[in-house]
Amino acid sequence: MILRPATRADLPAVLALLADEERVTDPASTTVTAAHERAFADIGADPRNEVLVLVDGGLVLGCLQATYIPGLGKGGAERALIEAVRIRADRRGSGLGRALMEAAVARAAGRGCALVQLTSDKRRTDAHRFYASLGFARSHDGFKLPL
Repeated sequence: MILRPATRADLPAVLALLADEERVTDPASTTVTAAHERAFADIGADPRNEVLVLVDGGLVLGCLQATYIPGLGKGGAERALIEAVRIRADRRGSGLGRALMEAAVARAAGRGCALVQLTSDKRRTDAHRFYASLGFARSHDGFKLPL
């Protein structure tokens, strides 16, 4: 297995992972819109953003987006924000999620980030147990405002 930055060729597979976390979606049936293309290009052009994919034999098994945020707190160190973490539904429970997250945390540490943060939907109790098993602690309540 390889963890690497996503390429444009990976975009349908990433969108398929994001489309339905309860079942496997065929990337060939995924529609890549102009908005997806723009967002992917913007992420790729920004040195503080990356979409990472976990690949085995050319098959995208997992993904996440990492954003590195500069800040004045923590001695001026960056923090990493991890979002859109997904593992193919038929491959969960095999350690892939742990491998994906541990590699992402190692990348953040390698950049000099002082912490890694993430949010997770309150309904995803299995995900919360998973993040806790990795050492993440509930420390804040998050708020969102749809625009």
